[in-house]
Amino acid sequence: MEILKICGTVLFGLASGGVIATAVVAFVTAIGVVPRLAQKTRTESHIRLFEEAILFGGVLGSVLSLNSFSVNAPLVLGNLALVAWGLAAGIFYGSLAMSLTEVLDVIPIMTRRVRLKYGLRAIVIAIAGGKMAGSFVYFLAMNMS
Repeated sequence: MEILKICGTVLFGLASGGVIATAVVAFVTAIGVVPRLAQKTRTESHIRLFEEAILFGGVLGSVLSLNSFSVNAPLVLGNLALVAWGLAAGIFYGSLAMSLTEVLDVIPIMTRRVRLKYGLRAIVIAIAGGKMAGSFVYFLAMNMS
């Protein structure tokens, strides 16, 4: 009976993960993150590489979040890996957020409603800076407790 419970739990977990992964991929595809990123960076010929990198990152992130492991490495190397991981995640989420705002035409609608003619660049930089500062505070506070 215990084996049946374990098999059911594994099956439920895999099915739930599949549904979530499908929804995330559909969301990313619907808002056009990859084609828009390739267009903005003028790297349309490498769009398949973008797609494979997102797929690999999703699988790697899922595997790493499910497993607990440690690596014996110098502290400096660990900190560099943490910075690289955070930078990659920040770039991805920033691209995702900007693609979503572009698809939904948030920025043009906002500028028309508040009759903004100058300073849009400063507003976008301020929003990004606030998000970055909030992330730093959150992660520093998490590490202290």
